Amino acid sequence: MLVIGAVVLVLALVIGYAVTRSSNKPQAGSDIPLDILAMNARPSQLMVSLGVSAKMSVEALQELYEGIAFACREQGIDLVGGDTKASMTGLVLGLTALGHAPKEKVVSRGGAQQNDLICISGNLGAAYMGLRLLEREKRVLADVKDPEPKFAGYEYLLEKYLKPRLRKDIVEALAEEGIVPTSMIDLSDGLASDLLQICKASKCGARIYLDRIPIARQTTAFAEEIHTDPVVAALNGGEDYELLFTVPLALQERVMRMGGVDVIGHITAENTGAYLVTPDGGEIRLKAQGFRDKE
Repeated sequence: MLVIGAVVLVLALVIGYAVTRSSNKPQAGSDIPLDILAMNARPSQLMVSLGVSAKMSVEALQELYEGIAFACREQGIDLVGGDTKASMTGLVLGLTALGHAPKEKVVSRGGAQQNDLICISGNLGAAYMGLRLLEREKRVLADVKDPEPKFAGYEYLLEKYLKPRLRKDIVEALAEEGIVPTSMIDLSDGLASDLLQICKASKCGARIYLDRIPIARQTTAFAEEIHTDPVVAALNGGEDYELLFTVPLALQERVMRMGGVDVIGHITAENTGAYLVTPDGGEIRLKAQGFRDKE
């Protein structure tokens, strides 16, 4: 175990009242346990402290608690309490997550080595497309008395945005295969931004290949419907709640045995920079744009 027996992360959020109920995510407790997973550890407990303004209704507060409790139950995380106080600056969320891992298996963002494989779990861009879907329906139905949003065929996108799932299965699969990643980060700000964070921490460059980035069919279909490039959503959309990690080239066969993981590129020397490689061999420099939530 770790010297102190646990991994502890603390997060404070101040949330304004511009967030609408249609876009408010019920599982607000998912973010910080994901950070623990991205250290190759298992989240086990979550403490929640709230600062609540008089403008917030009892019903809204109840929904928030129910969403956090649901996320914790689903992921096997104990919700162990916290406190509630008055706030003069909007809704304030204070989250403290605890997890555990053997000391020698804890992973940071700063260990990637040249020629390591760049791997990601799941697919990318779906959460951002889910948000765009909600935004479209809200805009179209703004003046409709009895609105009936059209979500048929895009249920997966809504679930990815509104009900994100922690990828504990990936951390468990890595352990089963005896793989300790050289670096790892959660995909919350978008593939480009999060990969650049690994490059900065590890002092390295990267090459990822456009045709290897996994994108779900619903993501592509809705992107085409609203005239958006699904690759841009995958690179910059964010809030995918997947894991991005690097492993030595020698472990490629073990990684492929895991299932649910794609190798999308490799680590290069720091002076080569970080680029997206197109099918024709062209290179596009990665930029950290990241997720921009909207009303």
